[in-house]
Amino acid sequence: MPTIDSDAHVVESERTWDFMERADQKYRPHVVRPNGEGGAEYWFIDGKIRGLVRIVMTAQEMADVSERTGRDMRTPKETREMENVAARVRHMDQLGIDIQVLYPTMFIEQITEKPAWEIAICRGYNRWLADIYAQGRGRLRWICVLPLLDMAASLEELKFCARHGACGVFMRGIEGHRLITDPYFYPLYDEMSTLDLAVGVHVGNGSPQNIDLVSQYNGGGSFWKFRIPVIGAFHSVLMSEVPCLFPKLRFHWAEAAANWVPYVVKDLQRRWATQGKELPENPLKAYRQFVSCQTDDDVDYIFKYAGEDNITIGTDYGHNDQSTEVEALRNLKEKGDISPSQYEKIIYHNPKALFALA
Repeated sequence: MPTIDSDAHVVESERTWDFMERADQKYRPHVVRPNGEGGAEYWFIDGKIRGLVRIVMTAQEMADVSERTGRDMRTPKETREMENVAARVRHMDQLGIDIQVLYPTMFIEQITEKPAWEIAICRGYNRWLADIYAQGRGRLRWICVLPLLDMAASLEELKFCARHGACGVFMRGIEGHRLITDPYFYPLYDEMSTLDLAVGVHVGNGSPQNIDLVSQYNGGGSFWKFRIPVIGAFHSVLMSEVPCLFPKLRFHWAEAAANWVPYVVKDLQRRWATQGKELPENPLKAYRQFVSCQTDDDVDYIFKYAGEDNITIGTDYGHNDQSTEVEALRNLKEKGDISPSQYEKIIYHNPKALFALA
């Protein structure tokens, strides 16, 4: 039985932007290392710091983090930054993973308010991933990033990505001043339906104003600014006309765990009833919504509200946060809380259907 890691990552590096066209190099992101930041590095784009590149950690420090959390987060720099694609594939073999679906890292936050900058940077990233896909011989599928500030440019870029191994489009629950249910995105959803690509709604937040607000007095945590937008967007999608307008469109809700699903489904049942409507018995299956769980989720309970056909799992490979667990696929099986057939759905059948993998 093949295994599919539905949420792995690439970590962008200076080398990523070598794939930008020569004329676009004036938009190239650069790494800055502010004094007093404990070794942290940030991207500098269009005169502004635009998010964390990496926190420099030794192998021992990474091992210490893994020991404290009880989850193995250790990945070599050459594999998480894709300096050595063959080494990444070999590590997948060691982990018992046949296919990884690659999400970006720096795009979790908005990178610019200027379309020209976004077009150039997205194009460079996507060509880097296209090269990785070619080297990975089909084992490294990917979620593309689009310059959503310019819809015409997004639709054009989408064609390139679909031809070069992309299986979805990266979106955040809040995109600038729009929610992802905004009719502005309808032309994109229509073209994605034609190309059989999924919407990958990953933890993140594309609204700098919202991030600034919810980051206050929050102890540096990312729950409110990155995870809550995923849950809110899921609720908005199922309350909207989007699933019915685009009956082939599939959504992946990634890295926010899945224990929130019962709460949201219960709320939807009440709201639909208030409006004189009846929510389908299994709304995730009816409306093609797939949610990635984590190994410490109550998966057997989640099945009561999500069904067995719409839950996936990812390792968050390449990161070192509360979602990262490079042995997640094996560990879920070893928990023994679900049946073998349910496990096979989570690690193969469901992500295969989600991403339309052959």
